[in-house]
Amino acid sequence: MDVMKTRKFFCVLVLPALSLAAGNGLDNDYDPEKDSNNKPWAEVEAQLPAYPDKQDLIPFTVGAVKDVKYFIDAKSLSVDSDRAIRYTLVIVSSAGAQNVSFEGMRCDTAERRVYAFGRSDGTWSKARSNQWVGIQGNSNNHNVELYTNYFCAVGGTTIISPEIARRVLRTGGQSRIVRP
Repeated sequence: MDVMKTRKFFCVLVLPALSLAAGNGLDNDYDPEKDSNNKPWAEVEAQLPAYPDKQDLIPFTVGAVKDVKYFIDAKSLSVDSDRAIRYTLVIVSSAGAQNVSFEGMRCDTAERRVYAFGRSDGTWSKARSNQWVGIQGNSNNHNVELYTNYFCAVGGTTIISPEIARRVLRTGGQSRIVRP
């Protein structure tokens, strides 16, 4: 299922439930092209986080993929004034190989960006191509999964705090979000 079909699916099923839950930690009134001062969107300079500790990793499910494990580092999650959600992603293969990256996501434009890749010595290497690119693929893609089920589930709705993002990850997605 592509991103646009998935978004329509969630709008039909999830939007009514979320609209009934006042104070759910989501922001539905945000204009993606302008900030609070009516200026065009400008990205905040992202600061590389500390390298992730295993104890801070929150697992999340990606479609039908069972042989690869996906995690977000709870301590790295941020939502800055530019409304981009930034996080460290850890992917572990069934053989134990690990990929670590520091990424960002813009819900309002359905875009993602990789800022840096983790090295085995616990340091970061800045990404060569770190432009914002469209999120594409199906439900077996971790970017699509984070976008549609965790960070941006309903028509570009953006999670507005790291605490809400952690809670959504721990409860299995926005379709299962509960009030604080």
